[in-house]
Amino acid sequence: MPAAMAEVRRTVCNRDCPDTCSILATVEDGKVVKLQGDPKHPITRGFLCYRTNHFLDRQYSPDRLTQPLLRKGGALVPVSWDEALDVAAERLSTIRAESGPAAIFHYRSGGSLGLLKKVTDLFFHRFGPVGVKRGDICSAAGEIAQEMDFGLCDSSDPSDLEKARHIILWGKNLHVSSPHLIPVVKRARKAGARLTQIDPIFHKSSELCDDVIQPRGGGDYPLAMGAARACFDRGWVHADAASFCDHLGEFEALARTRTVDEWARLADVDVEQVIELARRLGQEGPVSIEVGWGMGRRTNGATIVRAIDALGAITGNIGVEGAGVSFYYQRSSGYASLFDAVAEPPPRTIAEPLLGPVLLAASDPPVRALWVTAGNPVSSLPQSATVAEAIEKTEFVVVVDSFLTDTAELADLVLPTTTLLEDDDLLGAYGQPYVSASTPVVPPPEGVKTDLEIIQGVAERVGLADAVAGSAREWKARLLEPLAQNGLTVDRLEREAVRRPGSAPVIFEGRRFATASGRVNLMTEAAEPALTETLPDFPLLLHTVSTSKSQCTQWVSEPEGPVTVTVHPDSAAGLADGARARLESRVGAIPVRVVHDPRQRKDIALVPKGGHFRRQQAANAIITARLTDLGDGASLHDEPVRLVAE
Repeated sequence: MPAAMAEVRRTVCNRDCPDTCSILATVEDGKVVKLQGDPKHPITRGFLCYRTNHFLDRQYSPDRLTQPLLRKGGALVPVSWDEALDVAAERLSTIRAESGPAAIFHYRSGGSLGLLKKVTDLFFHRFGPVGVKRGDICSAAGEIAQEMDFGLCDSSDPSDLEKARHIILWGKNLHVSSPHLIPVVKRARKAGARLTQIDPIFHKSSELCDDVIQPRGGGDYPLAMGAARACFDRGWVHADAASFCDHLGEFEALARTRTVDEWARLADVDVEQVIELARRLGQEGPVSIEVGWGMGRRTNGATIVRAIDALGAITGNIGVEGAGVSFYYQRSSGYASLFDAVAEPPPRTIAEPLLGPVLLAASDPPVRALWVTAGNPVSSLPQSATVAEAIEKTEFVVVVDSFLTDTAELADLVLPTTTLLEDDDLLGAYGQPYVSASTPVVPPPEGVKTDLEIIQGVAERVGLADAVAGSAREWKARLLEPLAQNGLTVDRLEREAVRRPGSAPVIFEGRRFATASGRVNLMTEAAEPALTETLPDFPLLLHTVSTSKSQCTQWVSEPEGPVTVTVHPDSAAGLADGARARLESRVGAIPVRVVHDPRQRKDIALVPKGGHFRRQQAANAIITARLTDLGDGASLHDEPVRLVAE
């Protein structure tokens, strides 16, 4: 019998990544044998990141879950879908009847993205409403900062970078977090743009740049304020700044609370670097600033982003071609809402970074049931041991996932769901302005259901079938109804990516902003603490960094042995390169392998994020659960640590 013809099918990556790549999957005999980037997609342009290029290892991993697991006699054992869904419906209903919906908590994070994931939110709202999370562990502080400053957190088209005279990568490692910006930046540089990297960490993207500034951890705020002071001192503020900036005088007064020299010392950079940064912004525009998400994950994260916003605004580097302060793209606006205009509020909210300690202490009523969607909180949230303890003490825990994660291992019920190659959803992007539809390029293995099918199965058993009824395609059409007049239909999105209606080639063009006054709302005071401090006994500041090989806790191939900690040789506590050690904080310790790198600052320790807690590879196990200054974000990069020999 002749072999079946290979067929190329299109879909879109749904993982938590800004690029939302368009994928061409080659399918033979019902199996995906090759993945490549869609050359017709305006951003993907024919190439994928390392993680997605190697996704087939994960897709066909022998560890993939293909049957529900129910805890019986202390162990997770395979059961039928009918039994699994019956148990879920019965336990949730009993707990609601006995303790009220506040005793149930639905935790949905961003491990898998897509608008249809919100149908699960709709079910739990109608079933309760139940408790839900607020804030996030990713971008909350930066988003609220830009909403305060500009009225909207959005960005110009990526191609606008090619019109910049200077590009500043402020805390952004393109090679890991935005690989599809690299060709754009290279074209801009070839056309004459100068590139500057500002980051405590020296990384691969630093090698793209003409200049590298390495402030202390959290020193981005005094660096930005020092540059602002230099602009005020030297007349480098835009001549018309007062016409498009509110509170210009108050911001100037804030900048003048210290001299340029004093701001530079606080940032731990040369004063000449501060002045040169100011000169380029004030004298050699247009300047585009690409703001990394990591800076928002500090105790003063919103303050940092607001200071950078202000620096871009007062120098006129916003609202014109080739300029801007880009943090995020709108990705969920304009679609039909799943909820009533005046929806009943949830009975309980927990800031996501504090889930472990707050869940553990919850009372009146305590949280008796936890449903986890698109997340692995044990590994992804700070104080991993506390999160694990809280889950273990919760009476009934359901985890929907494709693999037996750290969180799933603690669950009472594990429900296997689809991967990105089996996904059926609508996806915006937070690193580019295009909307796409994912479609299954292969069906899921027997025994696996979509998130939509899972929640519909529970809904049917509790009398809420009508609330979430409909196929994935029907839900897509419902969500797209307000945008259909702009040409966003299911049929079209399954064929091609479409620019999001309302997205502008140049955001805030003409310096017209979405604030009440139509002008930039400059910051007038700094939230405290303004700086991150190490401690005498803990002289290093922990930075958990993304890698090309992992997507949060979704690794291409799980590392063996201890994670690496990269430090300057002078900061290795006398430990040799390659030595085994412990990395300790005030809340815990993990085993590590020491890597020397003389290009790094002497006060930082770099550990890959996303390690597994059960393997003692989770940096979150030694990070204190605390919030950013605004937005209920996670302060992940402010943990003082030390290296100790084994």
